[in-house]
Amino acid sequence: MTEQRTVGVVGVGRMGANMARRLREAGYPVTAVFDVDRDVATIVAAELGALAAETLAGVTASADTILTVVSDDAAMEAIFAERGDSLLAGARGKLFVNCATISPHVHVEVERRAAAAGAASIEACMASSISQARDGTLYLMIGGRRDAFERARPMLDKMSVALRYVGPAGKAAEVKALVNMVMNSNTAALAEGLGLGAALGLDLAMLSEIFAQTGANSRVLETDGMDMAAREHDCFFSAAHAAKDSGIALDLARERGVAVPIAAATKAQYDRMVELGMGDLDKSGIAELTFPGRAGA
Repeated sequence: MTEQRTVGVVGVGRMGANMARRLREAGYPVTAVFDVDRDVATIVAAELGALAAETLAGVTASADTILTVVSDDAAMEAIFAERGDSLLAGARGKLFVNCATISPHVHVEVERRAAAAGAASIEACMASSISQARDGTLYLMIGGRRDAFERARPMLDKMSVALRYVGPAGKAAEVKALVNMVMNSNTAALAEGLGLGAALGLDLAMLSEIFAQTGANSRVLETDGMDMAAREHDCFFSAAHAAKDSGIALDLARERGVAVPIAAATKAQYDRMVELGMGDLDKSGIAELTFPGRAGA
């Protein structure tokens, strides 16, 4: 099938677990999983017939390719630590495929550390959600060495509907930060438009239909519009993650001296959701800050 015959997965929350399920169904033995939540790791491991590894080094020892789906920069740096328990222990010849949305400079550093350990590393940034992870239709943006990408490509083809190689380490993460910056801003703008429409007494189904036929249309209208109106905020992409990802884009803008006031205002809205205890809601929950009569408005 491919040079990388076995797969380990670090981070088996909603995205990681569904990616693991997809790979197993596609014929890739998932031999080990690891999560900071040991109960979750044990449940997913039992489902997949995999080892619930007690250490990161145990994942590396058990697999040829290690997929990582962690929450933030700190978690990424911890699993690739240069001392103590780490995925880098015994990593010579291994391939790391890192899917988390984190700061570009961390991907660059992980590639450096992996190379020093005799391993290869790429970033496979996802512009999709839980259902796409499960059915293998992710849109993946790839950064890192081209030869490492080609090694991973057969497996990535089983996970995705499209692959886009962006460039060296960090570049795919830059693109992903911009994707999420624009998506989050679109979501905030839609919540304001629908919230104001509600305050004006307009029929929101009618308003959404007109939005869809005009310059107000967006992918977010399709995915989140009715959820905002119905207050259905089951989490596919959390407000807390939206705040984090907008922050990554703001950091990049500050580094380059680019003014992004809309993105800054959007991040402030998602930060407010977190402060109000709504960080676990889907990003569509930003409507709770704009619709009249709702708790955060």
